[in-house]
Amino acid sequence: MRVLGCMVWTTLAALSCGCGGGAIKKTTKMPPVAKPVIRDAGPEELLEKYNGIARGVKSVNATVELKPTAGSKYSGVIEEYHEVKAFLLAQRPADIRMIGQAPVIGKTIFDMASDGELFRVSIPSKNKFLVGSVALERVSDKPIENLRPHHLLDAVLWPEVRKEESVLFEEFNDETARYYVLTVLRGGYRTEILRKIWFDRSDLQVSRLQTFGPRGVLLSDVHVSDWEPVLGDQEHPAAAAPVSVSAFPRAIRIERPHDDYRLDLQITKLALNEDLPQDRFKLEQPAGTELVRVGEPSEDRPR
Repeated sequence: MRVLGCMVWTTLAALSCGCGGGAIKKTTKMPPVAKPVIRDAGPEELLEKYNGIARGVKSVNATVELKPTAGSKYSGVIEEYHEVKAFLLAQRPADIRMIGQAPVIGKTIFDMASDGELFRVSIPSKNKFLVGSVALERVSDKPIENLRPHHLLDAVLWPEVRKEESVLFEEFNDETARYYVLTVLRGGYRTEILRKIWFDRSDLQVSRLQTFGPRGVLLSDVHVSDWEPVLGDQEHPAAAAPVSVSAFPRAIRIERPHDDYRLDLQITKLALNEDLPQDRFKLEQPAGTELVRVGEPSEDRPR
C-alpha cells in the first residue's frame, strides 16, 4: 500500500511539472493592444479632414533637427554629424529651401532649394554646386548628386485630393495599431495607385503618406507623428495669415526606397502661413565652386 501511494504521488508530481505528454493545460495571457480603437469614421469624414489640412497650410517656416540614416544618400555629406540643425521654408505651389548647419559652430553643411522645375544644391565641404531638373528620375552613383530638396515638399505641404480623383477606403490592423486607409487612384490608360493616406484610428490623425509612381513603384513613404496644437506656436503671429488647421505633426520621417535614403525631422519651431518673400527661396552658385549639372553624362561634366 505504501508502494502504491508513492507511485501515485510520483505520477502527480510529474504531471504538475509538465511531464507526461503535456496533459496539464497552460494558459498564456496576450498583452493588450497598444493603441485601442477610440473613434470610427467614414471615408467622407477622413477625406474632408485630410483636405482641410492640405488646403489650410499655405507655407511652412520651421526650425528642425535633422537626422539621416547611416548609409543613406545623405551620408556622404553629413555622416560626421549625429544631428544637424536645419531651417526649412516651404510655400505653395512648389517652392522649398532648406539650410543645414553643424551643431554649436553653425557651419553650413548644405543649402538646397527648388522651384518646382529646377533644384539647386550647394555643398561647401565638397566645393560643389549641383543643378538639375525636378523631373530627373535617374539615380546617380555619386551620393551627393541624389540630394533633392523637392522630395521634402509633399511631406510638409500635402497635395489636395481633387473631386475628380477616385478614392478607395479600407481598414488595416497590425500588432500595435488599427488604421483607416484612403487610396487615391491615378486614371488614364491604366488605373494605378497614386497615393495612400493612413489614419490612426486611436485619434483619426494622419500617420502615413505614401506616394507611388507608374507601375506601383513606391516613391516616397512619409510617417508623421507627435501632432501638437498650432495656436500659440506661431513664432511671428502678426506676420502670418490666419491658420485654419488646429494641429500639425512635429515628427516627420521621409523614406525614399529607390533613392536609398531616409531622413528624420523633428520640428522645434514652427510658423504657418507666413507671407514668405520669393527671394528667400533663391539660391545662387557661390563663387569658386564647381558646377555639376545632374543628369548629364559624366564625361561632359567639368572635372
